[in-house]
Amino acid sequence: MLVSAQDNVVVQGLTGRQGSFWAERMAECGTRIVAGASPGKGGREVGGVPVYDSVVDAAREHELDVSVLFVPPLAVRKAAGDAVAAGVRKIVLLTEHVPYQDIMHVLADARDHGARVLGPNTAGLVVPGVASVGIMPGFADNIFRPGSIGVISRSGSLGTLVALNLVSAGYGQSAFIGIGGDPILGTTTLDAVRELDEDERTEAVVLVGEIGGSMEEDAAEYIATMRKPVVAFIAGRSAPPDRRMGHAGAIVSAGKGSGTSKVDALTSAGATVVDLPSGIGDALLAAGVKPAA
Repeated sequence: MLVSAQDNVVVQGLTGRQGSFWAERMAECGTRIVAGASPGKGGREVGGVPVYDSVVDAAREHELDVSVLFVPPLAVRKAAGDAVAAGVRKIVLLTEHVPYQDIMHVLADARDHGARVLGPNTAGLVVPGVASVGIMPGFADNIFRPGSIGVISRSGSLGTLVALNLVSAGYGQSAFIGIGGDPILGTTTLDAVRELDEDERTEAVVLVGEIGGSMEEDAAEYIATMRKPVVAFIAGRSAPPDRRMGHAGAIVSAGKGSGTSKVDALTSAGATVVDLPSGIGDALLAAGVKPAA
């Protein structure tokens, strides 16, 4: 799920400290923020952006393409439902610790209305030089720079490190997609890989995975059909057996989800798996992808 310079964004929770801070940072990246939504706060302005009591109210005044949620876990179900009811087609759920029953309801509601969801527990997405939606430092040109490498990451912090390494190696990014670290997600690794494979600006894909779950293994079959090079880094490969590490989705079970399982699946699919993020630039070069600078 990518964003464009033409997409109109509504920030749910704009009147809160995090919402207002990151809205300003997103605007620095070129994001077109046209409205905010905070129950009971309608009629205000934050940084010149009008605030409405609901996304439905905002949609009466603005065409809305993307909603980003800065709301507490127990408010996600209602807030996301508000965005879906308003006809928003791209919903970015930053919040972590959302009850599984609530996120299952949100995803079903979105699917029924033709909306796409990124997250929950995502750092968001960045299209360098175009727009940023979420809490990634898209404004920092030593981390994000326009280019041809698409990055997918379950972790925001690891994704930032990889983006930094890419720029240091002379590459830029066509897009960064933070899919989130929870077990139940709106956009999976496979979904994101397909999107970047179809993206004309993307020359190669960098996949930042981690132990737990089977999303990387699930994506491997599709990766085997791709002509674009894929370079992967899997975090947590040195973790002790049966130990949960980091994200809620980092659970190894039934022979799937281990570092070895993921590396074997990706390698068999033709991807290059590196041991350290610092090796990604060399792997891209070896795959024939030249740095921009």
